[in-house]
Amino acid sequence: MRIGELAGIVGVTTRAIRHYHHLGLLPEPERRSNGYREYGLRHAVVLARIRRLTELGLGLAEVRDVLADDAGRELAEVLAELDADLARQEAAIRGRRARLRVLLDDAERGALSAEGPVSPELGEFFAELARSTAGREGPESAMAAKDRELLALIDTTAPREDRDRLLAAMRPALTTPGAVERAHEVYALLDALADADLADPRTQAAVDEAARALAGALPDSLLEELGTEGVRAVADGLGSGGGSSSSGSGDGFLGAFFADFAPAQAEAVRRGMRLLGERGAR
Repeated sequence: MRIGELAGIVGVTTRAIRHYHHLGLLPEPERRSNGYREYGLRHAVVLARIRRLTELGLGLAEVRDVLADDAGRELAEVLAELDADLARQEAAIRGRRARLRVLLDDAERGALSAEGPVSPELGEFFAELARSTAGREGPESAMAAKDRELLALIDTTAPREDRDRLLAAMRPALTTPGAVERAHEVYALLDALADADLADPRTQAAVDEAARALAGALPDSLLEELGTEGVRAVADGLGSGGGSSSSGSGDGFLGAFFADFAPAQAEAVRRGMRLLGERGAR
């Protein structure tokens, strides 16, 4: 048989056969006097077995191990490992489909966050936020959107335990009487600083006002979670002037995020975190 005939009989491509030759999975036949390879029945049998094993999901390195063991013991071991791996994949797929179902249900209710998909825990937090602000008129605050973006980023990058503790610490900002109103006051004050000039004395007064409002709106539970030193580290990490610090401390995670803030906004948040730290120190 020529290579094309062998490929047609077994149902693979000639390119696959040449690749199997290259990897040592399929012995190369001798060439005849005309230069063509002449394949026999044994080649077809081995090639068919390679096809069956790869269709089961074995990688070519695993196929090589199976073919090297004529007694079949290695095949049983490899198939058991493959079965366990497929079971893990099935469980992961079921979990992803369940999560997707939740997201689709949220979309049908109009509750799917623009920052999604996020974890179920953060999704519920966003849902609480949406319920608490239902009926508010006017466009959404740009700072509120940035807050959600930051939480979505933490949701993706932070260990689950840290994320869950942070969300628990933030929840009083939604459930304490008057907390939502205070939060929207902070957002409005920060939004107003978007184009403010820090060199203007009036801007300094507005920055101080926003900083005090921010410190007052942040719950004690967040202070307890971060700790006084942690709050101060956040403030120092923000630096000044749009989230960049001359000392370089703003070059990390917080610096990168707050670099997207206007200088006056970043300064207000920095001062607010320092006021929160002072509150914790008292």
